[in-house]
Amino acid sequence: MARHLAGVCGVRDLLLVSRRGPDAPGAEGLRAELAALGAEVRIVACDVGERREVVRLLEGVPAGCPLTGVVHAAGVLDDATIASLTPERLGTVFAAKVDAALLLDELTRGMELSAFVLFSSAAGILGSAGQGNYAAANAALDALAYRRRAAGLPGVSLAWGLWEEASGMTGHLAGTDHRRIIRSGLHPMSTPDALALFDAALALDRPVLLPADLRPAPPLPPLLQDLLPATRRRTTRTTTTGGADNGAQLHARLAGQTHEQQHTTLLALVRSHIATVLGH
Repeated sequence: MARHLAGVCGVRDLLLVSRRGPDAPGAEGLRAELAALGAEVRIVACDVGERREVVRLLEGVPAGCPLTGVVHAAGVLDDATIASLTPERLGTVFAAKVDAALLLDELTRGMELSAFVLFSSAAGILGSAGQGNYAAANAALDALAYRRRAAGLPGVSLAWGLWEEASGMTGHLAGTDHRRIIRSGLHPMSTPDALALFDAALALDRPVLLPADLRPAPPLPPLLQDLLPATRRRTTRTTTTGGADNGAQLHARLAGQTHEQQHTTLLALVRSHIATVLGH
């Protein structure tokens, strides 16, 4: 995003903030790369979820080069099903997303910003299994964008779908995770496509947008049923020659087995189908 802001959007002064700042891997290389694009770059260590650190960060902005835009892209995952969620797991996710966004909103109110961009997630709109805390945090960002617009301030929340390029938040995803996400209708976006959607979103006068490669398959989730034309569901009969058993093949397998062996065969078959549905 920093490369895009400097090289495409023409931003000449960049203040890049993270908890590790200049000690983050690749920070100096990125600084040099952005400088070659003609940008003045400062890289600062700051936990944007802590008020004192954000106050100090903003006080350090030079008077001759005032802050004119904010892109809040921080995020942390701590996935858990509802029964496993705790106040601590909520706090971990909310600190990076919501606490930081609220502080940036409050402490920049007196500045003449032209852009206030929040990186939200489709999880807050479409839902995502095991991400109740993350979905709630992103829904809060979307609400903040509406609140800023109602106050006459710039604000847009981008509820991103999945980016193809791995990041600190998605690098752990395995092939089964990607297949599960794709089955939900979200297909990975290339970085150029995602950045093009970023530009398109900033040109629109909307507080919340969902930049995503969305290809839901029938049956459609209720939230999307009015957005896509109705499709007629067709049933086709196929003959399998390998892989999953059809009825005749399964009958033949079971015929020569003892009761215990039949139980084992059927249990493995049911488990494999359940695993497929759950994305394992």
